[in-house]
Amino acid sequence: MGDFEVIPLAKPVLGALEERLVAEVLRSGHLSLGPRVLEFERRFAEFVGSPFASAVSSGTAGLHLALRAVGVGDGDEVITSPFSFVASANVALYERARPVFADVDPVTLNLDPVAAEAAVTARTRAILPVHIFGYPANMGAFERIAARHGLGVVEDACEALGAVHADGTPVGGRGNPAVFGFYANKQLTTGEGGMVTLGDPALKARIDSERNQGRSPDMGWLDHDRLGFNYRLSDIACAVGLGQMARLDGMLQVRARLAASYREALAGIDGLELPCEDREGERRGWFVFVVQLPRGVDRDETVRALAARGVQSKPYLPAIHLMSFYRERFGHREGEFPVCEDVAARSLALPFFPGLDQGQVERVAEALRAALGR
Repeated sequence: MGDFEVIPLAKPVLGALEERLVAEVLRSGHLSLGPRVLEFERRFAEFVGSPFASAVSSGTAGLHLALRAVGVGDGDEVITSPFSFVASANVALYERARPVFADVDPVTLNLDPVAAEAAVTARTRAILPVHIFGYPANMGAFERIAARHGLGVVEDACEALGAVHADGTPVGGRGNPAVFGFYANKQLTTGEGGMVTLGDPALKARIDSERNQGRSPDMGWLDHDRLGFNYRLSDIACAVGLGQMARLDGMLQVRARLAASYREALAGIDGLELPCEDREGERRGWFVFVVQLPRGVDRDETVRALAARGVQSKPYLPAIHLMSFYRERFGHREGEFPVCEDVAARSLALPFFPGLDQGQVERVAEALRAALGR
């Protein structure tokens, strides 16, 4: 490897404000179930235009609680995307339900509503669309499908903070349970953590109880009136989240500018496909910058060639149904979802985070051109 600084795939933006807010929580001695949780929930709900929000320990925990809240249980089916992080499928299995996959749209890479409706059966209980890579899914279509078939809707918005639908509604503000994740590479981070936004106060009460071991609404220590889990988010994490909220608008703007810089720097590479442009009033909440390599290119060799030039990259994302667990558990095989499989085989995430500068974007583009020989 040459004598140069490695450009990482992702890096959080943290500073003095987060440090001060965390220190205040530590000095207070109130580390969990305290005022910072309520404040973070309120601020986050306001940002996405949702009546309610519930802070949880991860996006995965939020998806699990949201599926339970819309009634998914033993023997049910949940229609979702095979092109996603594996958690969006795994959470159905937590409730002994089955994730049923449908293919994705070749442009947005989100779940295809026509394919999703074709997958509905008498056992279907819910639809779980994913706003993949921060691009808003066609929620109007999914809500109409759900209404026709009497289904629940849960939105996986873990990658989509800052995204906006064509009608101007922020992703997470439509009233469906929508789940955001706060891992270190996300638009907003608490290290680990997540949030469920929703419009129904009864579902908010249920999720608040189930994240806290099923404790009763009056917080009676000895009265746990339902099955629950330890899915709480600490006040320490929420303090970090509040610091992140203060800089969120700026970080989202920087991410959008970086995406535009990447488009310009990577323009003209033969066969390389860039993320779809915003269309018809929809706006992506930029999470990652994922390209699809030209067909016939060895992706693993491309990753190695970029690494040799000091640029981190990662295949993003593998097709869930072709993972060994899902092959063995459900008998999935190649050819079931051809759009997903083609995209998954060629997708590559490039370095993308607010601290990236223009020179580094150009260096990544130069390295990718060299790796592809173009």
